[in-house]
Amino acid sequence: MQKVNIVCVGKIKESFYREAVAEYAKRLSRFVRLEIREIAEGKNLEEEAKDILCAARGYIIALCVEGKKFSSEALASAMKSLADRGAEVTFIIGSSCGLSEKVKDAADLKLSFSDMTFPHQLMRVILCEQIYRSYMINSNSEYHK
Repeated sequence: MQKVNIVCVGKIKESFYREAVAEYAKRLSRFVRLEIREIAEGKNLEEEAKDILCAARGYIIALCVEGKKFSSEALASAMKSLADRGAEVTFIIGSSCGLSEKVKDAADLKLSFSDMTFPHQLMRVILCEQIYRSYMINSNSEYHK
């Protein structure tokens, strides 16, 4: 079973975001071993970078607006390829200030979900849903139409 990590800066304060993440984590449990690690917000991006990079393992995907955009099918294909190689995957979500260049440079892939900016708490929900969608696509489920 593939190991997928999500490293995020900051905590989720709103219960509805926590509940949504928990629901997708539960759904994902049949496909992956999911670990979500929260990093404390630092005084600056460089301070956060050290903790983020210590927590990141395997193939590192940094979420950033200047990253490459994927369709859901393309993300599913990438996740399948990584799973077939037995690769552990770490997704990184920065704080409201983004990610340091050090973290972006350490990433194997910079991924953008949109040119728009999303709250980092909501991005955690969106990321979990897209990871789940990837596995549903790869299992030929009707979840993704």
